[in-house]
Amino acid sequence: MSEKTQNNSKTDAMKTYNYADAVEVAKRYFKGDDLAATVWVSKYALKDSMGNLYEESPEQMHRRIADEIERIERRYPNPMTAAQVYDLLKEFRYLIPQGGPMTGIGNNLQIASLSNCFVIGHRHPADSYGGIIRIDEEQVQLMKRRGGVGHDLSHIRPTGSPVLNSALTSTGIVPFMERYSNSTREVAQDGRRGALMLSLSVKHPDAENFIDAKVETGKVTGANVSIKIDDEFMHAVIDGKKYHQQFPIDSDKPMYEKDIDARALWNKIVFNAWKSAEPGVLFWDTILRESVPDCYADLGFRTVSTNPCGEIPLCPYDSCRLLAINLYSYVDKPFTKEASFNFDKFRRHVAAAMRMMDDIIDLELEKVEAILEKISKDPEDEDIRQVEVKLWEKIREKALQGRRTGLGITAEGDMLAALGLRYGTDEATDFAVEIQKTLAVEAYRTSVKMAQERGKFPIYDAGREEGNPMIERIKEADPALYEEMVKHGRRNIAMLTIAPTGTTSLMSQTTSGIEPVFRPVYTRRRKVNPGDKDVKVTFVDEVGDSWEEYNVFHHKFLVWLEVNGYDIEEVKNMPMTEIDKLVALSPYYKATANDIDWVSKVKMQGAIQKWVDHSISVTVNLPNEVTKELVAKVYLTAWEYGCKGVTVYRDGSRAGVLVDKKKKKGAKTEEAPVNPDGYRPPLKRPLELSADIVRFKNGEEDWISFVGIYNDRPYEIFTGKIEEDAMFIPQKIKKGVIIKVKDAEGNKRYDFQYKDKYGYTNTIGGISRLFDEEFWNYAKLISGVLRNGMPILDVVTLIESLHLNSESINTWKNGVARALKQYIANGTKAKEKCPNCGQETLVYQNSCPVCMSCGYSKCG
Repeated sequence: MSEKTQNNSKTDAMKTYNYADAVEVAKRYFKGDDLAATVWVSKYALKDSMGNLYEESPEQMHRRIADEIERIERRYPNPMTAAQVYDLLKEFRYLIPQGGPMTGIGNNLQIASLSNCFVIGHRHPADSYGGIIRIDEEQVQLMKRRGGVGHDLSHIRPTGSPVLNSALTSTGIVPFMERYSNSTREVAQDGRRGALMLSLSVKHPDAENFIDAKVETGKVTGANVSIKIDDEFMHAVIDGKKYHQQFPIDSDKPMYEKDIDARALWNKIVFNAWKSAEPGVLFWDTILRESVPDCYADLGFRTVSTNPCGEIPLCPYDSCRLLAINLYSYVDKPFTKEASFNFDKFRRHVAAAMRMMDDIIDLELEKVEAILEKISKDPEDEDIRQVEVKLWEKIREKALQGRRTGLGITAEGDMLAALGLRYGTDEATDFAVEIQKTLAVEAYRTSVKMAQERGKFPIYDAGREEGNPMIERIKEADPALYEEMVKHGRRNIAMLTIAPTGTTSLMSQTTSGIEPVFRPVYTRRRKVNPGDKDVKVTFVDEVGDSWEEYNVFHHKFLVWLEVNGYDIEEVKNMPMTEIDKLVALSPYYKATANDIDWVSKVKMQGAIQKWVDHSISVTVNLPNEVTKELVAKVYLTAWEYGCKGVTVYRDGSRAGVLVDKKKKKGAKTEEAPVNPDGYRPPLKRPLELSADIVRFKNGEEDWISFVGIYNDRPYEIFTGKIEEDAMFIPQKIKKGVIIKVKDAEGNKRYDFQYKDKYGYTNTIGGISRLFDEEFWNYAKLISGVLRNGMPILDVVTLIESLHLNSESINTWKNGVARALKQYIANGTKAKEKCPNCGQETLVYQNSCPVCMSCGYSKCG
């Protein structure tokens, strides 16, 4: 019986579990941590394509993974056993596969990749519609298999360039940014939207348009954007000199050139980042200079972009899988005077982690074969299937050639605290660097050993790598290891990263990645019914819902309390003033996210980066009141200290920034005073309003909304089920106008008008009467709230809180909320704190609350 048949037999015999029951079992596993249990069941427990659950405890997941790792290990000398692997995985204590590997290893019920991220692009840049559309198609094909995708736009000719088609001149970068962004929003991955990174070289003549693209309302909402900055540009900024842009960016004979004021463009980058948290910056010369894979650039390993979070710079069609080491678990006698870091155990586990990472490449290659087999059986014509076939064949080739891995760390903040080191001090930074250096050397050592046992990556060439900064640091740290590497080669072309670990740290109950703790104690609210027993209503919101406030303690702060003799239950019942006194005695005091000097944190990132051959995903969180000058200093310091990239997020920076307060043409009406939220409603409705059409599904039904817009925000809404006989509107029509008219009898109605492709005006009369009368009555109430300037987020919250005794009305109000959510500006601050890290940086991205600190998302 084949390995695959054996696995399918095991799966067929597995028991299915009820979701609620699984959460309760998982909650016991996590010692009462409801959030960790819910996230694990929702995101990581084994499921089939119909959502049926086949695991109720992380123990089952860890054994599933361990069995598969053992199966691959048996192909090679000195194999690890499933029991050995399980001991490393259990309780999320030491080694934690992230994302795709955790959900996909051993899952034969869904055909999906194990890779966390991909980069795509043509080896020879294709500045044509065919090349551009091919990237769009490949991006969607990868996202549907659960992968995050990055690609670069520097190959697209700039605005106004001549083209050999009927358009005569190029539209430039921005329309294609929107195309790729929209494609991302269309793709769902097990309930999650796709993730996309778009990058562009600062040398490209459209760089300024790229930087400004996301400032406009509703544009490029499905992508992160980062500008690739070279050293020449940074020196021009510092020296106040001109900077030369051209297209193609690498050509000796460019077709388009111009000189710009480098400092003016830099100020725009800084201002936009300060104002709206984008673009991120990628220090591209540093990335290429430090990149080991770029020693093989002419063989197809030229780095062109990064994954959506920026921690893995990649060449076209390469991919990576992630695994994190929980640093806290290597502290012996934590939070005592005798605390020490167990370097011997750490080195052994790094070696085991690298073996597992290499095994996961083999498991991914099996997944790729399964995907190719699935495609071969799809009903589409062969010429349609060939695009996807060739895509996965190229991904398979890159995985075989380079065998790239993504080994990283988490719980840096807790590790330092457990050792009595205060995060942000020079002593703590020096120790963090020593840990990362140890990890790097041992990872490279293991890769060299695997080259002897399993074979080196096929294109390894020691001569090509001579002089590479990362290789030179390994050589200096361990000359004997370097000599072994030159003699035997390496198994993996590159292997280290530090990725976001939002849900990973939630399940390991530690701080995230290299971040400090947000707060040792913070306050959360939970919604309660006033009649519930054993609750205390401490807050009633504007829509009448009751909430109970309670304190949440960081898990390892509770460990500190226990080690130091405090009664935890007694502490939990203390007033906050007394709890603050205990925090002041702990190693977390003055070492939280709000305490750390931001520039010093960037310097720490740069120092650690020296021992990471890929990159580090870090967002520098800043308070609302920081100046643009500080943002500029953060970016400049990051470049000076060797960071490969950096993103800043100023608290609340995106909320409201996209509202244009200027009076719109055609809105001939007086205006009321500006509301506290900055919105100025009209004293009466304009006779004509521009309008958006929003289409969506409610269950199996097709629904439509007409959303009247005033001052760039929803002013009124008409929505309901599409009745084609009453309102046929072509799918391509997205906008029009809503006109308030009176008929011959003096009755008021609202008409919708749009222009078709021939330029003719079409009218849908009386849209208010096309929908159910009861719907219309509720719509008038909601429109009245909108017209008086209630913030969109508050309107959505109000609608969602309505409890109506009618299934059809409840379906309708859910549709209204769904339509209006699309107008919540990216970056709008949510009312609640992040349930993962507790930080008040929960903001909307693509209509979904996402934490800017730890990456937690309510949508997946």
